[in-house]
Amino acid sequence: MKKSLLALVIASLLPAAAFADVTVYGKANVSLQNADEEVSGSKIELVSNASRIGLKGGEEVNSSLKVIYQFEYQTEVDDGTNGSQTFGQRNIFIGLQGSAGTVMGGHFDTPTKVAQEKVDLFNDLEGDINQIFKGEIRASNIVQYVTPASWGAFTSSVAYVTKEADGVDNGVSVSVAYNTPAFYAAVAVDQDVEAEGVDLVRAVARVVFGPVQLGVLAEQYENDNTGADEDGAFVSALWNLNDKWALKGQYGSSDVKMADGESASIGLDYKMTKAATLYSYVTSVENDLALAAERDDTYVGVGIDFKF
Repeated sequence: MKKSLLALVIASLLPAAAFADVTVYGKANVSLQNADEEVSGSKIELVSNASRIGLKGGEEVNSSLKVIYQFEYQTEVDDGTNGSQTFGQRNIFIGLQGSAGTVMGGHFDTPTKVAQEKVDLFNDLEGDINQIFKGEIRASNIVQYVTPASWGAFTSSVAYVTKEADGVDNGVSVSVAYNTPAFYAAVAVDQDVEAEGVDLVRAVARVVFGPVQLGVLAEQYENDNTGADEDGAFVSALWNLNDKWALKGQYGSSDVKMADGESASIGLDYKMTKAATLYSYVTSVENDLALAAERDDTYVGVGIDFKF
């Protein structure tokens, strides 16, 4: 269990029983990049890439049931503020975990978002798949059931997203996955999660051959409100050159978020320690026509990612 001075200070101020099982965790991810964007021109900027800090833990009720919780917040390392706030909510929930599975409620990633697993090699950077795909939703007022660990490599999650409004259909997000170190496959479906009348289907696969990892994601998006019926796909590849260096790249083409959207990235990682990684990347994001403006953007950057 990872414990920090912060956790010990907090625990010292409150009854010991309240912090019987607490883990402080997070990551600081910052990059210096040149952003050459169609709309705003060229600039050098320091970017905080979803840096975060969180608390998680639980308490056993009996040998087969445990109360669990998580409170995770995003913080901007570059600016020190998130809009007018220092912290912004990420995954926050409380739940019960037992031999029959886990039930949890709060504000957290839908099963469809989680289904992307590790195939997005530029997650949280400019090459993140959310540039050209939808379905990357962290939902509010969500209740979820996850199958127990006794299912082995198979996992299924079912989430119910309450809209808390009269006459509005609530959302449902469901995923089924098979996960081993060498192979991963998942199918996920969102219905009325983004909005009433919006459906999405996502299929994901990852396979590992020695030092090489290959990934693929495909998505179908339908919006009855606008008549949109779009799809897209992307592929990724990671080559561990040795225990320190890794070369990676991915390419996606999608009409889901913008017409003729394309995103291509290449990068090189250097693992300094188990927790600290230096990285570099070149990313291009293009489209034929977007709702706001045309995109023909290029990002070149270097950064450091430290997990604790």
